[in-house]
Order: sequence, then C-alpha cells, then structure tokens
Amino acid sequence: MNIPFSPPDIGDDEINEVVDTLKSGWITTGPKTKKFEKLLTNYCMSEKTVCFDSCTSALEMTLRMFGIKKGDEVILPAYTYTATASAVCHVGAKPVMVDCMPNSIQMDYDKLYDLINERTKAIIPVDVAGVPCDYEKIFDAVRSKRMYFSPETTMQDIYNRVIVLADGAHSLGARRDYHMSGNLADFTAFSFHAVKNLTTGEGGAITWKKHSDLNSEELYKQYMLLSLHGQSKDALAKTQLGAWEYDIVGPYFKCNMTDIMASIGIAQLKRFPSMLKRRRQIIEFYDRELADQSVSVLKHYSEKGRFASSGHLYLVKLLLKDEEYRNTIIKRMASYGVATNVHYKPLPMMTAYKRMGYSISDYPNAYNMYKNEITLPLYSKLTDEQAQYVIDCFKRSIKE
Repeated sequence: MNIPFSPPDIGDDEINEVVDTLKSGWITTGPKTKKFEKLLTNYCMSEKTVCFDSCTSALEMTLRMFGIKKGDEVILPAYTYTATASAVCHVGAKPVMVDCMPNSIQMDYDKLYDLINERTKAIIPVDVAGVPCDYEKIFDAVRSKRMYFSPETTMQDIYNRVIVLADGAHSLGARRDYHMSGNLADFTAFSFHAVKNLTTGEGGAITWKKHSDLNSEELYKQYMLLSLHGQSKDALAKTQLGAWEYDIVGPYFKCNMTDIMASIGIAQLKRFPSMLKRRRQIIEFYDRELADQSVSVLKHYSEKGRFASSGHLYLVKLLLKDEEYRNTIIKRMASYGVATNVHYKPLPMMTAYKRMGYSISDYPNAYNMYKNEITLPLYSKLTDEQAQYVIDCFKRSIKE
C-alpha cells in the first residue's frame, strides 16, 4: 500500500466552482474572492477578512499595517516554520524567539512575559498542528507589560499595547473557550497551502476581532492598497464604464488572491465541517491504537471541551529516543510505502537563523520536542483501511 503524507481533498464541488469561474470571464481578484472573504468572516465569527496569495503575505502586510519596522522587536516561538519569522525579517524588525514549555509544542508563557520590553511591538503565537495557544495567558502578559509600550503609528495608538498577531496557518476550524480561531487573537493569519485542511492551492487570509476604535472598512481598503501595488482602484472597479483612471498612493506590494483560488476555497468551506469530522475520527483511532505504545501524542481535544483542534497534524514523540532513531523510523515507514514528516526542526537549527546569531543551545525544550518527533499521515481522504495500515506499519517499525 502507498500512503502519501498529505494530499489535498479535491472533488467535483471544487472542480465545478473553478469551471464556473473560468466561464465567467473573471479570474483574478473579483466577486469570488469577495465572497470567500465574507464566508470566512462568518465562519470565524470575526469582524472582517482579507485574502492574500499566502499566509506569509497576510502576516507581513499586517506588520506593515502597524508600521512595524527596523528597531522594533516581534516575539515568536523557536518551534515553528520559517514563514513566521520571515515575515518579521521582511519588514526589518528583529525576531525574538521564545523556547517551548517543557514537553510541549507551545511557547513558554512565563518566558514570553520576560521578553516583552519597550521595543516589543507584536507577538506572533503559532497554533502548531491546529491546537490553539492559550491566548488568555498571552493577553495577560501583554496587559501586564502595557507600561512599556510606546505607540508610533495610528494603528499602534488604537491598540496602545503589543499586538497579538496569531499564526493560525494550521488552525482554521479550531476553537478555544468557545471562540473560533480567527476570533482569539487581535489578528489571525490563515494558510490555504496545498497541504492545509482547507486549501486554495496556495493562498492565505487575515481576519481580525472587532475593536471599538478600529474602522474596519478603512482598514480593509488599506489592505487592498498594500496587496495591489498601492493602486486606488482594483481591476474589478476599473471595469465600470468610464472608471479607468486610478492613482498609486504608495509603491506597495503584489500579493492578492485570485478568483480561481477563491473558488476552490468556497467549495472547500462548504464541505469543511465533514472534513474536520473525518480528521477527528482518524485522530481518535490513532490515539486508541497508540495508547499502549512507548510514545506520547499531541492532545487535540480537551476532555472538558475547553479547546478543540483543527486536527491538522498528528505529532508523535518516540519516548527516550534521539534524532538518529527517529530518522531510522522514517526510513522504515517509507520502506512500507508510508510517507511521514517532522514538525518542526526549530528555527535556530536552520542556516539562515544561525547566521543571525541564534543557537539551539538557547532553546533546549524546542530541541527536545524536535529530536524524537515524527508526524503520521492525517487527512480527510484517508480511509479506515489506510489508517489501520499506517498504524500497523508504525507499530512494526518501532519494534524492529
């Protein structure tokens, strides 16, 4: 049997929606993108949403919206994918990395508190594997250090504290304390990359919570300018008779979502509840099968219902094992036709960040989470027979 790691779940609904867009004669940013944005807002129960070509762009444009720049600091976990830190580097700010809590994928909230200073302008928590961070603790830290914050832009003045910008690349559909991801942090960036629970091929979005002093319509317009070269009219508005003329208000960026991409997302969102349900079924099956093995697994669902993951990744730790053993298991699984992965190699272990002066020795908990972690296939198209095969191969591999 051949089990890929995370193929997209694409069916006739997505194909038909894309065909409809292609036949419409409008394929770039237009009515389908606007519809997808509204559907996402309703799903997340947030204030408003803007779609982009990637989650990275969504993060970067939001940092730019707040005027975060060289000399500023943005706190983020060491245990994440590079996109989280790349967006910070793109605007010239300094990524300040925080270690995990012991035996946890989540950032150490006590260390987060210690790192907030007068240069801190934002925190980017990461909902690894689709499990929401403890935003209550994050906001407690932000509020307790409010006296250090000195606003330098209009947007910073509106909030008058460090901004909490969630990297929710994995967590669309997750919830914590009865709030959906997208309505937990001040702003939340989502990814719709091909391997995500909901995909548009590539793509991303930013959504935000309601704020009494924030003009969301004006903010939406500013995002449009940032994502479309600073052009005062988008292509759809320019199609109106006699409305060709436009202005360029700033030499900005090009990172908009197209209607072709949004079409896939519209169809995916209709099926999303059933897709999440299937992921939960597989997770619960894996959990039962591995309960008596010498492994620990990431908890996706709270027993008292306080949080529910989006079930994006199934992370397994091989107890008392090291990198070499973990890599051996990955090769054994591959020999059985099962693709696995690792989430994540901490950023301080990567060349780009080592060159910036980061060292994994400063992040021992992140390293301990990484060194014996293996991620098993988890996706909505995985059948019961395939899931059983994955588990059988895994048990066999760790007993060889």
